[in-house]
Amino acid sequence: MPRVKRGVTTRARHKKVLKQTKGQALSRHLLYRRANEALLHSKYYATVGRKKRKDDFRRLWITRINAAARPLGLSYSKLMAGLKRAGIELDRKMLADLAVRDQNAFAKLAEAAKA
Repeated sequence: MPRVKRGVTTRARHKKVLKQTKGQALSRHLLYRRANEALLHSKYYATVGRKKRKDDFRRLWITRINAAARPLGLSYSKLMAGLKRAGIELDRKMLADLAVRDQNAFAKLAEAAKA
């Protein structure tokens, strides 16, 4: 059986990892072992961040809806319950957009929720 030398593939893999960790501080972009560790963590954080972004936006939309509903004499929970009872099925993203961009339309929805 012929002898297998793996220097070329190893070097290529190491270069690839070091290239991906280019912006890292200290030895995290210079030494392979530290760089690989940093890369694994950063990929994990990126995945978690993509999931967390959805939670963050939902929280933002709820805050905006609540802020717009308070001057109209409604709390967020009462507004959402009223809209559900009235059969108005708008998601939080759309409601928050209306609250920011079109206060008149939002006020009409709030009136429908009160009734």
